[in-house]
Amino acid sequence: MSPEAIEAAALWGARDPRPITERENAVYAITLPGGRPAALRLHRRGYQDPAAIRSELWWCAALAGAGAPVPAPLPALSGDLLQQLSGGRLASVIDWVEGAAIGAAAVPLAGTAAAKEALMAGVGGLIATCHQATDGLALPQGFTRPAWDAEGLAGAAPLWGRFTDHPLLTPAERDLLHKSQAVVFDRAKSAQISGDCGLIHADVLRENVLSGPKGYSLIDFDDSGFGLRAYDPGTLLSQSLAEPGLPDLVQALCEGYRAVRVLDVDLLPVMTLARCCASVGWVMTRLPMEHPVQQSHIARAVGFARKVLDGKADPWA
Repeated sequence: MSPEAIEAAALWGARDPRPITERENAVYAITLPGGRPAALRLHRRGYQDPAAIRSELWWCAALAGAGAPVPAPLPALSGDLLQQLSGGRLASVIDWVEGAAIGAAAVPLAGTAAAKEALMAGVGGLIATCHQATDGLALPQGFTRPAWDAEGLAGAAPLWGRFTDHPLLTPAERDLLHKSQAVVFDRAKSAQISGDCGLIHADVLRENVLSGPKGYSLIDFDDSGFGLRAYDPGTLLSQSLAEPGLPDLVQALCEGYRAVRVLDVDLLPVMTLARCCASVGWVMTRLPMEHPVQQSHIARAVGFARKVLDGKADPWA
């Protein structure tokens, strides 16, 4: 058992943390005094600073307080939401959310076509509900999160790395991603002027959407920041580009979202491309070059870039 997890759990009065997953954060299941289940997060060193994590926790608390289906942060025995361990690592605890992930990367969605469309509509509504609840919040002084804007997505130093520098790109692929970078930057820059911008989750992957007894819930706000709202449904679609019946899934997602609030549907393909490109930068800086995801992420970005840059009326077809 991780000594850091044991130390952190004790700060919330818990014992015997049980590992769940490790991506940006190491996450453990714990039981708080009184039997309340919760999730302990050991934050990745150097990824988000204390002010940004406190801002994330404030946002999640505010969303949960407004009725959005997201896990609320829980205070340590000291009363603080964020604790620093003896080795310097930061820890927080959030409410446990009952449910299972709606899917996984590179695994086809389960169920009939109608079930998949109902799923996408439900998740579209979930994303829109979080955006709508956020619109009613007044951010506190000192609130700070990364910017998933034109610069953060496709500027000189994207948040997840210079995807055009990936060493496994062929010259033709690199040229295509450079063109994609320019398109994403220009469209995002233009949309920021009068488009739908605000706080976004920025990592709405299947693994971060749970289906449980109370419906769909959104977890893991570690990458959240300010950006174009279309980036959230675009992120979800980035995992579905090889799904049969993709146009119907896109339509269902949009209808689910638009049942709650307005969505810039025309921006969706470019935001999906933005996420595909960002993911190339993500794997480049986090996984070994021989990992198969390196090539699969490149292939996905290049394949969808061709459809978007060709200017086809329906890039989902």
